Amino acid sequence: MITLQCKLTFENEKDKQKLLELMRQFSSCNRYAYNRLLEGHKRKELKKHLQKVFNLNSRYCDDAIFKAQSLINSCKERGQNPKKVIFGGRKLFEKLKKKHLNGQQRERLEQKWQERRKGCLYSRGDKAKKGNLNTRIIIEKEGIKLRINTGERDWITANVRRTVNRPNDKWTGFIARLLEAEKTGEYFPYSVEIRLINGQIYAFISFEEELPKEPIITKEEGAIGIDINAKPFHLALVTVKPDGNLQAVNRISLHKLINKTRNQREYQSWQIAHQIVETAVVQDKAIVIEKLDTIPKGNKGDGSKKLRKIKRQWIYRGILEKIKVLAKREGIQVIEVNPAYTSIIGMLKYAPQYSLDKDTAGAYVIARKGLGFKEELPKHYENLISDEEYLEYAINKIEEEKQKTKERLNTEKNSYKKKPLKRKLQELSKQIKTLQSLNSEPQTQEPVNQRKEQVRGYSRSSYKLWQVVKVALTIPVLGKSVVRDLSPLKSMQVSGDWDRVVKRLVPVAWDRCYGVDKYRQLGTYPHLKKAEYKYPSPKCMS
Repeated sequence: MITLQCKLTFENEKDKQKLLELMRQFSSCNRYAYNRLLEGHKRKELKKHLQKVFNLNSRYCDDAIFKAQSLINSCKERGQNPKKVIFGGRKLFEKLKKKHLNGQQRERLEQKWQERRKGCLYSRGDKAKKGNLNTRIIIEKEGIKLRINTGERDWITANVRRTVNRPNDKWTGFIARLLEAEKTGEYFPYSVEIRLINGQIYAFISFEEELPKEPIITKEEGAIGIDINAKPFHLALVTVKPDGNLQAVNRISLHKLINKTRNQREYQSWQIAHQIVETAVVQDKAIVIEKLDTIPKGNKGDGSKKLRKIKRQWIYRGILEKIKVLAKREGIQVIEVNPAYTSIIGMLKYAPQYSLDKDTAGAYVIARKGLGFKEELPKHYENLISDEEYLEYAINKIEEEKQKTKERLNTEKNSYKKKPLKRKLQELSKQIKTLQSLNSEPQTQEPVNQRKEQVRGYSRSSYKLWQVVKVALTIPVLGKSVVRDLSPLKSMQVSGDWDRVVKRLVPVAWDRCYGVDKYRQLGTYPHLKKAEYKYPSPKCMS
């Protein structure tokens, strides 16, 4: 849907007052319908009742019910209580309750409150009624008019004022469609909402945009994968060739969205969406995004204040919706994929292989997934989790990390900081059980679960297997569960020699304070210190 704003002016004051009275009646009808719907009244019965009470025609009453029902549905979707809605705005209501406000400041707030509460008129579009019956756009020689039905076959007209400053303004296209509809008789519906703002009357016209029925740019020429990340707060973009090979990488910082108002974030989101779609047009690529249902934003007291603050301003779904709208306008194919394990696969497989960060590697996996490629586990990774010696080493390293976490938990006095430590302990315990179960599970059991997913006798593309490899590699080899430097995994992918990675020597600096000649006769060289293994394995310690 596209919504266009225009200003309404009147030839005489009488027509303006008629419209203001109609807006007051409609607003009251809308509030009344809202409360009756909450009480459980049916639409048909309520529609007849509203006509008698408010003296409005059936279409206006039906539109009031529609608007009230939309508000109830919106509250339920956002998890809010519909019974606590305040018409006119809760913030304004709370400000007006304060007794210390007086003078011009209070008058301005009261005017704004009354305009929001009483200054609204809405009329839905109807294709069979030349676009809109109650509020219809009429194009005359004198200019563009809005004809408004005030009841009992009484009509008033308002002059439509809209300045066109750009050649690609949507208003020009809207008027062109109206003129074409007048010639052909093929009308399209458009809804009109009239509002009173700062003493001026404005009309907001909404209609469906004409879009290409079939995408012009498809995945035949490749795709652009998009992944959003909270830390650092940015979008990762990866361009992939049709054969699945990496072509180009890019990132867009989202830090400019932090500490901004809702309208500022909305504007910046549209700018980012335009930038991504323009890139897809230039490169002639489809766009692949994640299909997200819910995004956890954390809870107060979880010990992650900074990350929670970023997630509270996370408008990823809004950006994706804007990308889909703009891409549809340009005829670009948008593919939505299941985001499960894309970050893990990217981190373990492609980040070390192409020297990418884990976020960019995740976007690469998303793009490949959109092109239809399946990700198989590297052969040396598969051999690694079958190596009993390595599994023993990995379990010992996780046990060491668990012991360190316990010590930190015992010394930590802040109750909020204890929460992430407790979660980490639970996660470490799960990881140990996962690795221990690799050798304890009998191989003769059924290799599928209730969803027919392979869990034993693992397939090389099994998601469960990728999770096992992550547990076996992150803390034992990289030292952390979330790490930016994934280069140590490259040699393990290529050669599979885990000993060389975990036993890599740490060179000791040459101590120039000792002279070789002075101690040569004693047979000792204090400057030659013994090198130690940075990551000793159980085999070396025996």
